[in-house]
Amino acid sequence: MGEFSFGLTIEIIVAILLALTIGYCYILNKRLKRLHADKDTMRQMIADLIEATNLANNAIAQLKEVAGEADSVLNSRLEEAEKFGLELANHVVAGQSVVEKISQITSAARQSQTIARVEPKRAEMALEQLNIHEKRKGRVA
Repeated sequence: MGEFSFGLTIEIIVAILLALTIGYCYILNKRLKRLHADKDTMRQMIADLIEATNLANNAIAQLKEVAGEADSVLNSRLEEAEKFGLELANHVVAGQSVVEKISQITSAARQSQTIARVEPKRAEMALEQLNIHEKRKGRVA
Protein backbone atom coordinates (compact mmCIF):
# COMPACT_ATOMS: atom_id res chain seq x y z
CA MET A 1 0.00 0.00 0.00
CA GLY A 2 2.93 2.33 0.50
CA GLU A 3 3.65 2.16 -3.17
CA PHE A 4 0.05 2.70 -4.04
CA SER A 5 -0.28 5.85 -2.01
CA PHE A 6 3.11 7.13 -3.17
CA GLY A 7 2.17 6.58 -6.85
CA LEU A 8 -1.25 8.08 -6.26
CA THR A 9 0.30 11.12 -4.61
CA ILE A 10 2.60 11.65 -7.55
CA GLU A 11 -0.31 11.33 -10.00
CA ILE A 12 -2.41 13.75 -7.95
CA ILE A 13 0.49 16.22 -7.93
CA VAL A 14 0.93 15.76 -11.70
CA ALA A 15 -2.86 16.21 -12.17
CA ILE A 16 -2.78 19.41 -10.08
CA LEU A 17 0.21 20.70 -12.06
CA LEU A 18 -1.59 19.82 -15.29
CA ALA A 19 -4.69 21.67 -14.10
CA LEU A 20 -2.54 24.68 -13.16
CA THR A 21 -0.83 24.52 -16.54
CA ILE A 22 -4.20 24.37 -18.34
CA GLY A 23 -5.44 27.32 -16.26
CA TYR A 24 -2.27 29.27 -17.01
CA CYS A 25 -2.60 28.46 -20.73
CA TYR A 26 -6.21 29.67 -20.64
CA ILE A 27 -5.16 33.00 -19.03
CA LEU A 28 -2.25 33.31 -21.45
CA ASN A 29 -4.60 32.65 -24.39
CA LYS A 30 -6.91 35.48 -23.23
CA ARG A 31 -3.97 37.85 -22.93
CA LEU A 32 -2.73 36.88 -26.38
CA LYS A 33 -6.19 37.54 -27.84
CA ARG A 34 -6.23 40.99 -26.22
CA LEU A 35 -2.72 41.66 -27.47
CA HIS A 36 -3.77 40.59 -30.97
CA ALA A 37 -6.80 42.89 -30.78
CA ASP A 38 -4.54 45.70 -29.57
CA LYS A 39 -2.22 44.92 -32.48
CA ASP A 40 -5.04 45.59 -34.95
CA THR A 41 -5.90 48.78 -33.11
CA MET A 42 -2.25 49.82 -33.21
CA ARG A 43 -2.10 49.14 -36.95
CA GLN A 44 -5.12 51.37 -37.48
CA MET A 45 -3.59 54.08 -35.28
CA ILE A 46 -0.31 53.88 -37.22
CA ALA A 47 -2.19 54.11 -40.53
CA ASP A 48 -4.10 57.15 -39.22
CA LEU A 49 -0.85 58.71 -38.02
CA ILE A 50 0.79 58.19 -41.41
CA GLU A 51 -2.21 59.77 -43.13
CA ALA A 52 -2.15 62.73 -40.75
CA THR A 53 1.58 63.15 -41.34
CA ASN A 54 1.08 63.16 -45.11
CA LEU A 55 -1.69 65.75 -44.79
CA ALA A 56 0.53 67.90 -42.58
CA ASN A 57 3.39 67.65 -45.09
CA ASN A 58 1.08 68.71 -47.91
CA ALA A 59 -0.23 71.61 -45.83
CA ILE A 60 3.33 72.73 -45.03
CA ALA A 61 4.25 72.61 -48.73
CA GLN A 62 1.20 74.70 -49.60
CA LEU A 63 2.02 77.18 -46.82
CA LYS A 64 5.56 77.53 -48.16
CA GLU A 65 4.20 78.17 -51.63
CA VAL A 66 1.73 80.79 -50.38
CA ALA A 67 4.45 82.43 -48.28
CA GLY A 68 6.70 82.64 -51.35
CA GLU A 69 3.92 84.21 -53.41
CA ALA A 70 3.12 86.68 -50.63
CA ASP A 71 6.80 87.58 -50.37
CA SER A 72 7.10 88.27 -54.09
CA VAL A 73 3.90 90.36 -54.10
CA LEU A 74 5.10 92.30 -51.07
CA ASN A 75 8.50 92.92 -52.68
CA SER A 76 6.90 94.19 -55.89
CA ARG A 77 4.63 96.51 -53.92
CA LEU A 78 7.59 97.81 -51.93
CA GLU A 79 9.49 98.51 -55.14
CA GLU A 80 6.46 100.31 -56.53
CA ALA A 81 6.14 102.35 -53.33
CA GLU A 82 9.80 103.33 -53.56
CA LYS A 83 9.26 104.50 -57.14
CA PHE A 84 6.24 106.54 -56.08
CA GLY A 85 8.25 107.97 -53.19
CA LEU A 86 11.01 109.11 -55.56
CA GLU A 87 8.46 110.54 -57.95
CA LEU A 88 6.74 112.37 -55.12
CA ALA A 89 10.08 113.77 -53.93
CA ASN A 90 10.74 115.04 -57.48
CA HIS A 91 7.32 116.68 -57.54
CA VAL A 92 7.99 118.33 -54.19
CA VAL A 93 11.29 119.73 -55.47
CA ALA A 94 9.57 120.95 -58.63
CA GLY A 95 6.80 122.48 -56.50
CA GLN A 96 9.35 124.29 -54.36
CA SER A 97 10.95 125.64 -57.51
CA VAL A 98 7.57 126.86 -58.72
CA VAL A 99 6.88 128.51 -55.37
CA GLU A 100 10.26 130.25 -55.49
CA LYS A 101 9.53 131.51 -58.98
CA ILE A 102 6.06 132.67 -57.93
CA SER A 103 7.58 134.52 -54.98
CA GLN A 104 10.10 136.09 -57.36
CA ILE A 105 7.24 137.08 -59.66
CA THR A 106 5.23 138.59 -56.81
CA SER A 107 8.24 140.49 -55.50
CA ALA A 108 8.94 141.63 -59.04
CA ALA A 109 5.32 142.72 -59.38
CA ARG A 110 5.58 144.68 -56.15
CA GLN A 111 8.74 146.35 -57.36
CA SER A 112 7.11 147.04 -60.70
CA GLN A 113 4.43 149.01 -58.99
CA THR A 114 7.11 151.38 -57.75
CA ILE A 115 9.12 151.34 -60.94
CA ALA A 116 6.43 150.92 -63.58
CA ARG A 117 8.32 151.35 -66.81
CA VAL A 118 11.46 149.22 -66.30
CA GLU A 119 9.95 146.12 -64.77
CA PRO A 120 7.24 144.91 -67.22
CA LYS A 121 9.81 143.03 -69.29
CA ARG A 122 11.21 141.29 -66.24
CA ALA A 123 7.75 140.13 -65.13
CA GLU A 124 7.04 138.84 -68.62
CA MET A 125 10.31 136.89 -68.57
CA ALA A 126 9.43 135.43 -65.20
CA LEU A 127 6.01 134.41 -66.52
CA GLU A 128 7.63 132.85 -69.58
CA GLN A 129 10.03 130.92 -67.36
CA LEU A 130 7.09 129.77 -65.26
CA ASN A 131 5.27 128.60 -68.40
CA ILE A 132 8.40 126.76 -69.58
CA HIS A 133 8.73 125.11 -66.21
CA GLU A 134 5.02 124.12 -66.23
CA LYS A 135 5.50 122.56 -69.66
CA ARG A 136 8.57 120.64 -68.43
CA LYS A 137 6.66 119.52 -65.38
CA GLY A 138 3.84 118.29 -67.63
CA ARG A 139 6.35 116.19 -69.61
CA VAL A 140 7.93 114.70 -66.46
CA ALA A 141 4.66 113.70 -64.84
